[in-house]
Amino acid sequence: MGSVTSPRLAIFDCDGTLVDSQANICMAMEYAFEEAGMVPPPRPAIRRTVGLSLVEIMRNLLPDGSEEHHRDMAERYRASYLTLRSNGLELEPLYDGMAAVLSELDENGWLLGVATGKSDRGLERCLDHHGIKGLFVTLQTADRHPSKPHPSMVWQALADAGAYAANAVMIGDTVYDIHMGKAAGCRTIGVNWGYHPLDELREAGADHLVESMEELMHALEGRA
Repeated sequence: MGSVTSPRLAIFDCDGTLVDSQANICMAMEYAFEEAGMVPPPRPAIRRTVGLSLVEIMRNLLPDGSEEHHRDMAERYRASYLTLRSNGLELEPLYDGMAAVLSELDENGWLLGVATGKSDRGLERCLDHHGIKGLFVTLQTADRHPSKPHPSMVWQALADAGAYAANAVMIGDTVYDIHMGKAAGCRTIGVNWGYHPLDELREAGADHLVESMEELMHALEGRA
């Protein structure tokens, strides 16, 4: 009964869902490895890890490394990204049509949130750059939570919004997003414009799979 009066909450992943960040992430990762005197991983391997926290990414890319090495490489990545930014690296673009989707959801009474492997600083910079930060009532990042797929970020987003899981949706492009949303008891939507293929999102248990912004709106509003 409580869920009847609960607001509707749409929680978006950022990299690969809201913005197309793969080029920037891959360049920064390659730069970090080169600065450490190491051969960078191939780009497909880097893209597979997008969405995880930085230390968890390094655990995946350097499975034989020590915890200290993983933390050192995470810091190298942060420094590399900032160096590239200071040298003129452009911020990642919003996917075509995403701004209109967010605006329409807001107008239709949805509350909006973000759950991302980005840092607080990185997420705020991205949202401010695109002029959409004010649309979101809750911003959850890897700075304050365990890495995906742990549901901590979604739990906090629900608490911030005063929403029940039954009326919330997790939208993302990776199996980490789907597993996270399901672990929190939310409906999940997998999008095909990010970094994991639809077959993997289907196997992860996504409730809906979408291939366009139109399909995303239909999947959301079809269960309004």
